[in-house]
Amino acid sequence: MLGSNTLRNLRSNVAGEWQRIRDYDWLKWAAGVGDYVVRGIMAGLSAKELRAILRGDVPTERPNPRYRAQVKSFMLHLRPKYYQRGSTWFTHTWRLGWFATYFFVVETITGLILMLFYAPTPERAYGDMLYILSNVPYGKFMRDMHRLGAEGMVAVVILHMVRVYFTGSYKKERAFTWFTGVILLLVTLVLSFSGYLLPWDQLAYWAVTIGTSMAEAAPGFGMEVNLLLRGAVDIWAGGLLRFYLLHIFLLPLVAIVVISIHYYKVSREHSISLPAVVEEGDMSPEEKRHHEERIDLIPNLIIHELMLTSVATFLMVVAVATFFSAPLEQHADQAVTPLHTEAPWYFLWLQGMLKLGSKQLFGIVLPTLIFVVLFVVPWIDRNPLRLAKRRPVAIGIGVMACIIMLVLTYMGTPRYGIETPPAQDILSVFVPQTHPGPLRELPWDDLHTAQTPADAADTRLKRTYYVSYPVGMDQDPQYADRDKYVFVNSLDPADPAFLTGLPPDLADEPDSEFLQLLIALKAKVEEQPKLIQQTSGAPKAVVTVEYIQPELKWVYAAVFWDEMELDREKDLTYMIPFTDYELMPDGSVRMDAAGKPVQLEPAKSKKVVFDLEYGAEASDGTRPILADPRPHLKDADGNAIYFEADGTLEVTDAQGKKSTISLADAMPNIKPSKQEEYLAIHRDSQYHH
Repeated sequence: MLGSNTLRNLRSNVAGEWQRIRDYDWLKWAAGVGDYVVRGIMAGLSAKELRAILRGDVPTERPNPRYRAQVKSFMLHLRPKYYQRGSTWFTHTWRLGWFATYFFVVETITGLILMLFYAPTPERAYGDMLYILSNVPYGKFMRDMHRLGAEGMVAVVILHMVRVYFTGSYKKERAFTWFTGVILLLVTLVLSFSGYLLPWDQLAYWAVTIGTSMAEAAPGFGMEVNLLLRGAVDIWAGGLLRFYLLHIFLLPLVAIVVISIHYYKVSREHSISLPAVVEEGDMSPEEKRHHEERIDLIPNLIIHELMLTSVATFLMVVAVATFFSAPLEQHADQAVTPLHTEAPWYFLWLQGMLKLGSKQLFGIVLPTLIFVVLFVVPWIDRNPLRLAKRRPVAIGIGVMACIIMLVLTYMGTPRYGIETPPAQDILSVFVPQTHPGPLRELPWDDLHTAQTPADAADTRLKRTYYVSYPVGMDQDPQYADRDKYVFVNSLDPADPAFLTGLPPDLADEPDSEFLQLLIALKAKVEEQPKLIQQTSGAPKAVVTVEYIQPELKWVYAAVFWDEMELDREKDLTYMIPFTDYELMPDGSVRMDAAGKPVQLEPAKSKKVVFDLEYGAEASDGTRPILADPRPHLKDADGNAIYFEADGTLEVTDAQGKKSTISLADAMPNIKPSKQEEYLAIHRDSQYHH
């Protein structure tokens, strides 16, 4: 048993221990533990030191713990301890190399998140994209950030190369660094392009289809390269999987390796170049010494880079939250080719070159030569000087190259060198095949149909909108029923004549989206000179809306015009009535049963070629006779036979009889044409807004 002394001693010990615990400086202990943890995480930098760094104060300890951190930390060990002051000028580098790395990190983080919800198969890819956009929390935000980061990375890497070239920062010991930079430029372009296919929509599918088709033109092994890229004759499951693996594995791995080499050369061997004005300019020794002073990485540049990270991230978030949205068109369809398929903006220059001629020359040979020249620029340029005024040839070549690339980029857009039928071009804006478009997106109630059926036998509610029509057509008694026939007679919805011509259900909504769309269609059709009014008196543009069954409306849009015939060279052709005769295979004139020569059909009369394009329709509705300085016929070999100055030409028929034909008798080759689109629109369509 315990004695009383033992109990008293135990009570005394407990009381003493409790007092010691109460008197202990626990705050100091917690601060010590916190400092130990912070130092462990931050490579020896204390919380107090971190505060001093953020405030721009001097080091709080000796020796300088900031240098020690660069020895202990793997990430900081990659960075040099200091830079020369002049090399840190923002207007010297614009931090483009840093921004390229920043965007690569953004792409890696957002890409890893998107990978969790995506499967690279034709059956799932597009559905997974819709799932990411609609059901994954912040899925659309992540996809938009990923797309914006990709665009930003391509732009920054290109600008970085341009900056290095114009500042002459590729010379001497930096030649190999330039070489690795060109590799990174190529990797960046292909990395972005490989991700272009993954949404599996029309834009992606056809852009990549056209891009990979250029591989066929490669001399010797083009077909093999094309099959290797696509995985089959056409892009499908094999091609999608190949592009996916390129995008998430091979190209990022190559990028990481080459970035490491590139950055090692910059940080460990030669650092960032000083501005040429410091190295070669007319500065006083004091100024030059000032710009060559050492600037510590910590805190000066680290704080600056943290600020850039914050600003760049904030701007990206604002852009995604306000105006930037990664496009997603309709599901990829091998059977439907979009009207204007164009490459990503950074490959438009290549698409522009393809419009100049041979796919092999302008799509394979010249682009390869361009990159070969880029690789060897430091060894071609033997001028050791960097100051712009001392290297006028290199600067001039660089400026010319930039101008040429900008011109080629413009040439790569659909606006240059590609002429589509104007009616098809117009309807593709209002009823596109690759995405919903304004007509599909109209509110259901805006698509006004007739209020009463046509008659007792036909209960459908059908209304026809004559968007563009011949003068006087709206006065025809057969179109007097304004419930069934509506004429868009003005481009100004506030015009009283426009309002009085509307049925009551539309007159109450003169600003409806549907009417605005019809007015826009009317403007497009009537400003297009190639859409010539048909001689039959048919309207130029018609839209019909029909309520065919509950919850379903049928919309028909059409453009009608008289088209003037073109020959193979896309030149206008006219016909001159001329009596000629059919020939036998042996060259003799064909005879009928009565022994008379068989005349050619009138449609095969002498064809006059005019090099000019369509002219505008005259104000009175008549067709202009196009005058060419030298209109001509073409013989059997395609050679031009020009008319005389007085507009006449002596010709010989198949029987050898000579006669004179005159341009005054020329009549345009005209054929009635139409472009039409049909839409079935359900009340519960996902496109309505």
